Amino acid sequence: MTILVTGGCGFIGSNFVRYMLDHYPSYTIINFDKLTYAGNLENLEGLDANSRYVFLKADICDRSAVEMAVDRHQVEVIINFAAESHVDRSIMGPAIFIETNVAGTNVLLEVAKQNNIKKYLQVSTDEVYGSLGSSGKFTEMTPLHPNSPYAASKASADLLVQAYHHTFGLPVLITRCSNNYGPYQFPEKLIPLMIANAIDNKPLPVYGDGLNVRDWLYVADHCTAIDVVLHKGKIGEIYNIGGNNEMRNIDIVKLLLKKLGKPESLITFVKDRLGHDRRYAIDQTKIMKELGWKPALMFDEGMAKTVDWYLSNEPWWRRIISGEYQHYYRKMYEER
Repeated sequence: MTILVTGGCGFIGSNFVRYMLDHYPSYTIINFDKLTYAGNLENLEGLDANSRYVFLKADICDRSAVEMAVDRHQVEVIINFAAESHVDRSIMGPAIFIETNVAGTNVLLEVAKQNNIKKYLQVSTDEVYGSLGSSGKFTEMTPLHPNSPYAASKASADLLVQAYHHTFGLPVLITRCSNNYGPYQFPEKLIPLMIANAIDNKPLPVYGDGLNVRDWLYVADHCTAIDVVLHKGKIGEIYNIGGNNEMRNIDIVKLLLKKLGKPESLITFVKDRLGHDRRYAIDQTKIMKELGWKPALMFDEGMAKTVDWYLSNEPWWRRIISGEYQHYYRKMYEER
């Protein structure tokens, strides 16, 4: 099988590319990535010598590039990880989120329809559901209520995917995951940001009161879930993927400080994000009952592995935070 993985140089995409090459010796992976600030070829270091791996630097909004990739490599399956993905950046500039996440998805769907792709899998997010109160969880039947430009762009893409299935019979699948963490995550996200700052004894910026709640999913578990949905999922269906690990942001930060042997005095509360959703929680009953998937790693074990990875791969994240990211960091945190 030949799979086109869009956004395969990003955090989740690169972990998935490695996972699939390791687990399916007969599969070929075509990694189609624009290499924006969050796409990093170092995430896939060592794969160039693998004859079953091909990297193409291209934009999913470029229809001719997508058509060429699908035709030249006789692609059978498309898995779309490509997306602008950070809520804060979507608040600063929504336009690129609409372009990539909505228009880019439409290009992929058109090419998939044109080439009779066997399966199209859209990797989405629990943020499309909006915010929860103190109880309850998101199910696949929860109405969409996105609250940020990022979430709205992902919800729009999901609706396009469903429309192509209903209207054209395109064989689609949608997954909606909770917050991922693990190796190769760009250090603008909560966990790698806090790890990097703690290592350097810098202030750890926590939004608002730090009581926002998220469900946390180790990235390797997310990869196994997408694998199961790809091979066993029912066409046209949506599957929620969660880690069953609800944590308040402030508790995550304190846990990381404890693991790194750093004082809680490093915590610095900053002005809250605009429209900050209070709580997300995933009900993953469907994927567990219908497809037999469940996360393998307990949260504490996943966090320990994550901290160890960032400690062991310091040159990787130091190269990232020394560049354009510094300007972004100052704007988002130091100027608050």
